[in-house]
Amino acid sequence: MHIHILGICGTFMGSLAQLAKQLGHRVSGSDANVYPPMSTQLELAGIDLIEGFDPQQLQPTPDLIIVGNAMSRGNPCVEYMLDKGLVYTSGPQWLGENILRDQYVLSVSGTHGKTTTSSMLAAILEHGGLNPGFLIGGVPLDFGLSARLSSGSGGYFVVEADEYDSAFFDKRSKFVHYHSNTLVMNNLEFDHGDIFDDLTAIQRQFHHLVRILPSNGQLIYPVDNANLQQVVDQGCWSHIQTFRDEKSDVKDSGWRYKLLAADGSRFEITDANNQSAQISWQHSGQHNVLNAIAAVMAASTVGVSLETACAALCQFVGVKRRMEIIYEDDQVRVYDDFAHHPTAIVSTVEGLRAKVGTEQVIAIVEPRSATMKLGMHKAALSDAVAAADCALWYRGPAVNWDLQAVATACTVPAMVCEKIDQLLSSTLEQIHGSSEKSHVVVMSNGGFEGFHLRLVAALKAGQ
Repeated sequence: MHIHILGICGTFMGSLAQLAKQLGHRVSGSDANVYPPMSTQLELAGIDLIEGFDPQQLQPTPDLIIVGNAMSRGNPCVEYMLDKGLVYTSGPQWLGENILRDQYVLSVSGTHGKTTTSSMLAAILEHGGLNPGFLIGGVPLDFGLSARLSSGSGGYFVVEADEYDSAFFDKRSKFVHYHSNTLVMNNLEFDHGDIFDDLTAIQRQFHHLVRILPSNGQLIYPVDNANLQQVVDQGCWSHIQTFRDEKSDVKDSGWRYKLLAADGSRFEITDANNQSAQISWQHSGQHNVLNAIAAVMAASTVGVSLETACAALCQFVGVKRRMEIIYEDDQVRVYDDFAHHPTAIVSTVEGLRAKVGTEQVIAIVEPRSATMKLGMHKAALSDAVAAADCALWYRGPAVNWDLQAVATACTVPAMVCEKIDQLLSSTLEQIHGSSEKSHVVVMSNGGFEGFHLRLVAALKAGQ
C-alpha cells in the first residue's frame, strides 16, 4: 500500500511514518519545512520527502492519505484530497486501527513529562526483556529513534498519549484512539489554549479516555493531584493505582517515593506491598522523580519487578532536548530543554539549581507554544525563573503581548531580546561576567531560529 502523509515532519507524524514503513508500506510525505532531526530520520528510513503542498504530489493517487493535525482547510493538498474524494484518515486513528488494536498498550498522558515518562517506560520494558514497540514525541537517547514496532511475544507497545486534537475533521484528543490497557495520567493543567477554552474542557477529554479504559485495565495517577482526581471522580471502571510523596498529607495505601538527595538524583520507591528499591541516576528535579515512579508502576502492570525497573532507570540516558547537554567546557555547560509551560520551566530551573548549587544558572526562554504565543501564561512566567541567577526572554515575531512586563516583574535580573544576535551577545556577556561556572538552559519547543547552534559555535570559537 502507498501511504502519503501530509505534515510528515512533526514528531508524531514522522514517527508514524517510520512505523508504516516497518510494516512494509511504501511511505511518502510532505511538509512546509523539511528539517532535521526528523527529516534525517525519515531519509534514513527510505521515506520520500516533498517540500510544500503542491497537489501534484497526490498524482498518481496514493492508496491512503494520513492527514496531520497541523493541516487545515485551505491547504492545497487538503482541498485537492476533498475535491477528488480521496481516501484519508488521521494519524491517531491509523495508529489505533493498524498497530495498537492488537497490542497491550501502555499510554502515558498528562500536561508535562509525557515524552520523558514514555521513554523511561520503554527503557524499563526493554531492560526487562519485553522488547516493546513505542511511539514517543521525541528521541529517547537509550534507543536513538522515536518509534519502532514490538518484537517480543507479548506485543507490548508504549505510546505518548497526547491530548491535542487528532485532525481538522476529528477534534477529539489523539489519545482516545489508542486502545489503552495501562494508562498513566501524570498531571493536568491548562494548556493548548488554541483548542481548549479552559481546564474543564481538557478534563472532559481526559475523562473520555478514562471511560474507554477496559475494566481489567490499569489507571495510574498521583493521588494528590486535584485536577486529575476530578477527572476520576466523574467515573472510573478500571483498576486504580495511585502514588504520592512519602511526606504527603494525603495518605493512601498506594505507591510512594522518598527523596534521598535534594536534587532528585537519588530516591527510593516503595510499592503497595511495602517493598522498596532505590534509584541513583544522572538526572535531577522533582518532576523526573514523579516521571520515574509512574513509569515503574506502569511497568509493574505487565510483570516487571520493582528491582528490575529501578535497575533500568539507574542506567537511563534520557531524551533528546530534555535537559540534553549540548556543550561543556571548564567554564560553561549548555542544556537544550523543551520546557514551554510555567510549571515545566519552574521544575527545570529549580532542578538545575539544586544540582549545581551556587554556580551561575542562566535561563533563556522562548515563549513559542500556541498557548504561550497567546499570552495565556504570562502572569506565571516571572516567578517561573526565580531559581536562576538571570533570565533572558526572546520576543519572537509571533509574540505580540508585553513580554517586557514579565521581565520587569522577575525577582532576578532579566531582559528581553528581540533579535537572535542580541540574545547571543547578552548570553555570552553573562557567561564571561561570572567567576563561577555557568549553566545555560535554553528552553523552547521549537528550533529557536538556530540559537542553540550559534551559541555552541561561539563558545567553541572562544568568543
